[in-house]
Amino acid sequence: MSRAEDRRYTIYLIGIALAGLTLASYDYNLLVLAIPDIARELDLSASLVGSLIFFIAAAQLVVTLVVGYALDIVGRRRMWMLCLCAAALFTGLTYLVESFWQLVLVRMLASSFAQAEFVVSITIVNEEIPARHRGMLYAVVQSGWPLGVLMASAVYLLFIGEGWRFVFLLGIVPMVLVIIGRYYIRESDRFRHLEEVRAARRAGDEANVRSLLARDDVDVAALGATTLRQLFAQGGYVRRQLVLLSAVWLAFGASISATNIFITDFLTRVKGFTPGQAASLMLVSAGIGVLFYLLGGWLGERWGRRQVLIGTALLVPPLNLVFLLVQHHAALVAIYFLIYQVTNGTWSGAGYAYQAESFPTRVRGTAVGFLGAIFAAGILLGAGLWTLLMTVSTPTVAWLVVAVGAAFGQWLTIWLRDIPPGMELERIAT
Repeated sequence: MSRAEDRRYTIYLIGIALAGLTLASYDYNLLVLAIPDIARELDLSASLVGSLIFFIAAAQLVVTLVVGYALDIVGRRRMWMLCLCAAALFTGLTYLVESFWQLVLVRMLASSFAQAEFVVSITIVNEEIPARHRGMLYAVVQSGWPLGVLMASAVYLLFIGEGWRFVFLLGIVPMVLVIIGRYYIRESDRFRHLEEVRAARRAGDEANVRSLLARDDVDVAALGATTLRQLFAQGGYVRRQLVLLSAVWLAFGASISATNIFITDFLTRVKGFTPGQAASLMLVSAGIGVLFYLLGGWLGERWGRRQVLIGTALLVPPLNLVFLLVQHHAALVAIYFLIYQVTNGTWSGAGYAYQAESFPTRVRGTAVGFLGAIFAAGILLGAGLWTLLMTVSTPTVAWLVVAVGAAFGQWLTIWLRDIPPGMELERIAT
């Protein structure tokens, strides 16, 4: 492939990945926006709303873990197609639900495969894009999250008069178009190289193994073990990095269950917002938030992604506390806008590229999938605490524990490895 063809393919890959993440975010955030409407029609209490998020997070934990493991076994491209096809199917089936348990089942599957879309995208895109611009280019892909929030908010405001079922149904058409476009995506070169090394070892062709390793280094001694065993059985950099990132993303998931998932319910029940005002706030935050994703990617390329994560993490607990204490509408809007940017834009703009470059190709899919499962476990923990505290205590206590308290765990980023921008993946870890 010529340099021009390679450049065109990279642009196409980024475009397809961006579209997929946008639609996955659209589906997920549409549920957040539509919760008040769904709760009214299906007569759901605050506790049942919390239970719904709890069940969704539990399913995400399982699905992302399985998808991550499968990435290192069957390949990135196949799992990418599977995730979006499943998300499209169950998004459409949301239109048909008539009870709480039907809603739980359908949304567990739709949201889980939408979340798994992120796991595959982190892996395949970071393996294919140039090291020199890896953080910035993946920040472009990751900006699909606020674009999805923007799309969900716009569709909600324009079409909620047709009912919440209709706005979910609208998401199927663009998903099908992206599935068609994804057909032309090839398997990751790094994964194909890894498969060639495995095949040469099985055939006992040591000369070919040496030739392949001269191109890209691989820890051949570790290939005999399962990818989960490679992650956990031996001490060293890979296991330490995974444990630290797991603790950080567990705290992150727990905290944003309040600030990003239950937020519309909290705004309407506690802060006096109407559903339309809450949707408008999400729309503005996401619309401008695209720039903060790009800012996070740019700052990561300039100063290092770990440094961006540390700076962002330090801001989250105090902002969440101030949001709880203030009551003036304009102040709430301004503070939540900042919360959205530090829990989405700058954090994600740097954080997910950092995840991908933290692990070698032989276990990258499993590691990123494991972190996706840990993130879901964090949301599960946050949703469980939120539901319990909303039932036995007050919204103020729930916010203090989940939004403020859990966010302090993100400060563990201080102990993460500093990975200089622009390093080839094989130089970071093999």
